[in-house]
Amino acid sequence: MTAYTRTATTPAMRQRATRQEDDNEGLERGLHARHVMMLAVGGSIGVGLFMGTGTGIALAGPSLILAYACVGLIIFLVMRSLGELLMYRVVPGGFADYAREFLGPAFGFVTSWGYWITWSLIGMSELTVVAQITHGWLPNVPQWAIVGVSLAALVLLNLAKVGVFGEAEFWFASIKVAAIIVVVALGVVVCVTHAGAAGADAGLANLFAVSAPSGASGFFPYGLWGFLMGLKVAVFSYQGSELIGMSAAEAEDAEHVLPRAINAVPARILLFYVCSLAAMMSVVPWTGFSADRSPFIQTLDAIGVPVASTVMGAVVITSALSSCSSGALYSNARLLMRMAHNGIAPRAFASVSGSHVPANGVFASAAMMVLGVVLNAIVPERVFSYLMSICTIAALWTWGVIIVCGMVYRRRVACGEAKESSFPMPHATAASVLCLAFFAMVVVIMAFDPDSRMALAGIPLWGVVLMAGYRIHLARGAKRGADMMETSDNVAAEIE
Repeated sequence: MTAYTRTATTPAMRQRATRQEDDNEGLERGLHARHVMMLAVGGSIGVGLFMGTGTGIALAGPSLILAYACVGLIIFLVMRSLGELLMYRVVPGGFADYAREFLGPAFGFVTSWGYWITWSLIGMSELTVVAQITHGWLPNVPQWAIVGVSLAALVLLNLAKVGVFGEAEFWFASIKVAAIIVVVALGVVVCVTHAGAAGADAGLANLFAVSAPSGASGFFPYGLWGFLMGLKVAVFSYQGSELIGMSAAEAEDAEHVLPRAINAVPARILLFYVCSLAAMMSVVPWTGFSADRSPFIQTLDAIGVPVASTVMGAVVITSALSSCSSGALYSNARLLMRMAHNGIAPRAFASVSGSHVPANGVFASAAMMVLGVVLNAIVPERVFSYLMSICTIAALWTWGVIIVCGMVYRRRVACGEAKESSFPMPHATAASVLCLAFFAMVVVIMAFDPDSRMALAGIPLWGVVLMAGYRIHLARGAKRGADMMETSDNVAAEIE
């Protein structure tokens, strides 16, 4: 069986094929297979898992485990849709470039700039967590100063060759993975042997038989509504899963590495989210967790691990810095470069440095995150919660665009207007409808949540601003065209 079914070529298909050959211009394929695999892992493990799950447990109890599993299934389907597009055409700008190709220039503009702003906000939230933890250790150092120093260090890392960046991210992600495996392993040992201070009451029964002072008990202590609120928390935690698309253009042997990384998503979800939550709530009854502390730290404290808070604090800092570096700087810089090639960002962002890195994009993305320094100076206590709600909505938009692009792409394949991908999405139609329905449901859930309502209310303004930007872009393009035409007429007149 061939990798894909050949279809009759059209001029549009040949144009896209030619464009694909030039898409890597300036970038270096310096990411090895292990770098790409760990980038895929690291992108989906951020502060949402280490910090956000505390809030999730308070809202949903043990049913948060099922919530993470359900959202994880949707994320896998989204990743398969993205993988299908990547194997059709690999581009540095990831899914945002597919929005331009399959949904039109307006969608391409809004999605590209919206995604760039989104990851700038996520980067601010990650740096805020770094600042909050470090400020606890160094109370005399203001949060805004910690954010500034951390951002400067990440900029220097992203200006190095992509192989250096990939190696750093490999070890950052390895630390996160090792920490999760240790917590799961210790949880299993304590539950089986009943050793230590937490061992006497540890066991899977804690997931079903524990009652809160309010009387809530069982796997669904707060009923269906609690479970639905858990879905919202889980969506925030999975942000960054799509970052593998940004690394595709710089990956060696992308045709084999990317499908392997995407197909490993279910195993990662099972271990990192489902197993870790089950292990923690089996050791510590769900009523024993505090929403404002990391469940990982509380679990290790209960087991009796020395200096657990310090060790896990360092792991969370590593996780946050890794996610900020890979998303808000690495990904955003490549996206700006692609937008510049497409004419919707300044041409200065199209160039690369001597290290084959879009340095101007790195600087611009870092400059956007300086706003995080300002926010941490003004409202340090509320920054993370504000940004969390906004980023959750943006994540739903991102994943929805990927799904819709996949649907349009498959329609073009059926019409013979595009080549068939070597990595098709399974049960594509049903899976796509399921994903879009799920995203709509989460938006409705957020509308009933006071903490998310403010972010939802800002969506129309977000859309208006981005569409206004697109109109300005069109007007400037028309003016440049008119100026060029006038210049051409003047030159012709002088020659005559």
